[in-house]
Amino acid sequence: MKKITLMFFILAIPFLTKAQEVEKKFGIKFSGFVKNDAFFDTRETVTGREGHFLFYPKAENLDANDDDINANPSFNMLAVQSRLSGTISGPNAFGAKTSGKIEGDFFAQANDNINLFRLRHAFVKLAWTNTELLVGQYWNPMFVTSCFPGTVSFNTGVPFQPFARNPQIRLTQKFGSLKAIVAAQSQRDYTSYGGSTSLRNSSIPDMHLQLHFGNKSESGTEIAAGAGISYKTLKPRIVTDSLISTDATVSGLSALGFLKIKTPAVTVKCEAIYGENIFDVLSLGGYAVSKIDAVTDEYEYTTLNVVSSWFDIQTNRPEFNFGLFIGYTKNLGSKDEIVGDVFGRGGNIAYAYRVAPRAVFNSGKVRFALEFEYTTAAYGTPDNKGVVQDEEAISNLRTLMSVYYFF
Repeated sequence: MKKITLMFFILAIPFLTKAQEVEKKFGIKFSGFVKNDAFFDTRETVTGREGHFLFYPKAENLDANDDDINANPSFNMLAVQSRLSGTISGPNAFGAKTSGKIEGDFFAQANDNINLFRLRHAFVKLAWTNTELLVGQYWNPMFVTSCFPGTVSFNTGVPFQPFARNPQIRLTQKFGSLKAIVAAQSQRDYTSYGGSTSLRNSSIPDMHLQLHFGNKSESGTEIAAGAGISYKTLKPRIVTDSLISTDATVSGLSALGFLKIKTPAVTVKCEAIYGENIFDVLSLGGYAVSKIDAVTDEYEYTTLNVVSSWFDIQTNRPEFNFGLFIGYTKNLGSKDEIVGDVFGRGGNIAYAYRVAPRAVFNSGKVRFALEFEYTTAAYGTPDNKGVVQDEEAISNLRTLMSVYYFF
């Protein structure tokens, strides 16, 4: 009996080993960081999450004595950016390598639920030799993951750099050193003015097309460059105030171009963006009513357009490095005359810019970082096409100190 049992065990070893190999292909690896931010502002600012996510300084608000109420400085300290990521691995499917990711932090979706866990990324990825399919929530394609500012601030260059994560279907096709990205997406936490309903009611996904080029020389210098376009259609309402069905939509075409050069000593990045109605990626702009039918209350719309650019440079030493971010955005107004309501961000801002130097210290899994964000917004009065006149520059200096522990 013992000999039979031993023989059965020996014969079963290859099958048990094979089963273990298959099982090992499934798994999840957790990573992330604990982060605490302490920041001081010289005046009141337009922000999200109790001042954490900085856009730009607030305009003057004069009291009866002509004192600026918004000249009040402020301080806060938060750990809500702390993050947990789970990278999922599994067996091949449809001839492709499979993977997935689920990631969240405690930044929440609004001040009312700050400190609660929220979803950042949740996607499945199928990767063939030259083709990749991603389905789920991931970065908006206007946030180019191979070329974005290296700021300490969680705003990552907003409102100069587009910033959003969206549920999407994204297809990437490689052609040697070139690759093309096509994406169709909806909106969730980052939405057009008034919420995601206007995009859903249009029945047309937010569409993106990008072309990327990448090359690495024998000296170790890496170059990445690319350009892309985005087309979005909104249907702001399906019924007029007179209770008459309406199909009026507003469409916007946006474009971007970027360049990154990385040497062993330093990394330089830059990007330029033209945006029509890109409120949903935390930029200036939106849309407005350009015509009203006096009988039916039917609206026609026009986009509010902006142009932005930014530059970022950083040294590449592992223990200690310096960086500098410079951003600029300008309100271009609309192509058509505005006769009704304006739905957007920063409609009374002619332009804004930011200069933000930083220093980062790394030791093992711990990082200390210091950044100064000097942001100026020029406030004025928009004309009948949304172009701001008689502007006055208002500035804020934010001092930001951050401590990370990576795992």
